[in-house]
Amino acid sequence: MSKKLYIKSFGCQMNVYDSDRMIDVMAPHGYAQTDEPEEADLIVLNTCHIREKAAEKVYSELGRLKPIKTARERSGERTLIAVAGCVAQAEGDEIKRRQPMVDLVFGPQTYHKLPGFVAQALADEEFHSSTEFPVEEKFEQLPAPSHGVGPSTFLTIQEGCDKFCTFCVVPYTRGAEFSRPANAVLDEAASFASRGVREITLLGQNVNAYRGEAALGQGGQWSLAQLVVALAEIEGLERIRYTTSHPRDMTDDLIETHASLTKLMPYLHLPVQSGSDRILKAMNRGHSAQDYVKVIERVRAARPDIALSSDFIVGFPGETDKDFEQTLALVREIGYAQSFSFKYSRRPGTPGADMPAQVPEAVKSERLAALQALLSEQQIAFNTSSIGQKMAVLLEKPGRHEGQIVGRSPYLQSVQVDTNEQDIGRIVDVRITEALNHSLRGKIAQETDMGIQGSRIQPCVS
Repeated sequence: MSKKLYIKSFGCQMNVYDSDRMIDVMAPHGYAQTDEPEEADLIVLNTCHIREKAAEKVYSELGRLKPIKTARERSGERTLIAVAGCVAQAEGDEIKRRQPMVDLVFGPQTYHKLPGFVAQALADEEFHSSTEFPVEEKFEQLPAPSHGVGPSTFLTIQEGCDKFCTFCVVPYTRGAEFSRPANAVLDEAASFASRGVREITLLGQNVNAYRGEAALGQGGQWSLAQLVVALAEIEGLERIRYTTSHPRDMTDDLIETHASLTKLMPYLHLPVQSGSDRILKAMNRGHSAQDYVKVIERVRAARPDIALSSDFIVGFPGETDKDFEQTLALVREIGYAQSFSFKYSRRPGTPGADMPAQVPEAVKSERLAALQALLSEQQIAFNTSSIGQKMAVLLEKPGRHEGQIVGRSPYLQSVQVDTNEQDIGRIVDVRITEALNHSLRGKIAQETDMGIQGSRIQPCVS
């Protein structure tokens, strides 16, 4: 390895997966990863375009990188700067106009071509841009994953979205829905497991819409439920999660899998976005608030201890105080272990950007503060209910303090445990002793530790 690659990911978990794969494709060409952009021969910003501020962060980062590129040029060294991901897909050559020192711009469906892009840019010293959508070709040409392997890892099984929510850029930046063949997913998962991965999170912009070509000899297509059942058969793989899902695709077989498959963790991230039917219709979500409630009721009937998470957008065009109160009412009715909430951000090219009755920024901020206060209250209550419970925790990495290891509970809570690094990768029973706002603390439970309650936690409802 004689060259250095610095890569920074913005936004979603899929970008993290994509960044790891870019490291994999560049390794055979002599590029080793570095955490220092000052020593990098190639800098890649893997970008997110979901919200306006996320895109502006990319331009700010480019501004910080410009002096690094200039300084290396003065010392006779060349640094290529590339912008990848969804901002690259959406803005294309506009990035070069705003930041002329950028050498490469390529979308999320062409990163498997990065070695060729780099070689061409080094040879002709010209700007190169590629924003095609050959998603099938990408997965076929990627090497077997070797970077980013730990006790827990991500695995992309589906990309793109056909829902066309009026606030969302994903159909325009990631393209139509595409599901990887089941064999490809199973092979990658088995490879991960053989290297010590105990938990896999299946990724997709609309992951529960997965319809991949069935495993060899079976014909037809598999649903996400069928894929999860097959993944559970892989030796060494102990935990399975998936994200992000759509309420319209929570099928009966997937819900039943939550009840029947112990390796499928009792955690579901199911975005609703709003509790107002009027706003849900304007968002083109395709479901009502009551439809969402019924889905949650079915999920909880199948797996009573399941922890729920969601996404919310406040201040969508036309949202009134009454609409917002309906969102708060839905949150109170459901009860969440954790959630993500944002102010509506106009994205050029989406229908929502041109809708009338845009909500003033001050109103958005006030509503977001109220919603986040309620969601935080529920998360604290859920974490507090964990005290005294015994949970199976997958220990993943060193904590901030010496002798501390951080892991994840079945409910995706971060758990701090006093133990040593040789326990990383183990799943251990931990008695929860303290609940913080965003994490738990606990001690490894002894076999003789009697009287500890079982690991099922009742859903938090306020």
